[in-house]
Amino acid sequence: MIINILAAGGTAAAENQFGLQQALKEGGIISQSVFTILVVMSVVSFYILFSKLFEQQKIINQAKRVRSSFWTSNSLREGSAKLEKNSAYKQLVDDGLAAQEQHSKLTDPVEAHDWLHGSLARSEAAINSKLGGGLAFLATVGATSPFIGLFGTVVGIYRALIKIGASGDPSIDKVAGPVGEALIMTALGLVVAVPAVLAYNWLQRRNKSIAEDLSAFSNDVLGFLASNGAVRPSVGTAPKAPVKPAGATTTAGQTGGVQTRP
Repeated sequence: MIINILAAGGTAAAENQFGLQQALKEGGIISQSVFTILVVMSVVSFYILFSKLFEQQKIINQAKRVRSSFWTSNSLREGSAKLEKNSAYKQLVDDGLAAQEQHSKLTDPVEAHDWLHGSLARSEAAINSKLGGGLAFLATVGATSPFIGLFGTVVGIYRALIKIGASGDPSIDKVAGPVGEALIMTALGLVVAVPAVLAYNWLQRRNKSIAEDLSAFSNDVLGFLASNGAVRPSVGTAPKAPVKPAGATTTAGQTGGVQTRP
């Protein structure tokens, strides 16, 4: 029993000689700094991913409410009152109404359509810019973290080779451990980079879809304002079934159609 316990303790000690903790210890301040930078990059990347997903989903839900109830209102002000206070679509409507009021105060003649279109485009660009915030960091992490990990690997291998050369024992068991520990930094760099790149592409695609919806809504608001409410999107309604005359019967025609006979 005692021999087995000692053997198990010796095996655990041998296993603890290799791994991430040992690599950080052998790599010194440089490896520890590289590891810290990669961990911070990973944490911030996931924070941006989840916060942007929440922000995007909020606007997507707002779009559903706009399609269901906004255009049934009698005026844009009435429709704006139905939207959430910080809604992106409410911002577009309010900016359009403000631009309409400002146009009447202009001393230099400007086409109302051009003035309204410019104001709505500026509001739309501000919303898209806010949605894109933080994505540049994800792109930077995806592009640089593999090289940061590679830098840690190069420094780790350099230290390992110096240590092996000083010991004068170049056997494979003395080389494989330190070099393998140094390669952990490259693996960490890839672990950080791949989720960041995937998150960046996914968020960009969702932002593009949201931008298309905002652009369509902005165009509808512009048409409503430019026509004093005469032009508005049609609210989809289910088609009514045709009313069949009383006492009519149906027979199949020779061509397979349906005919009515009183």
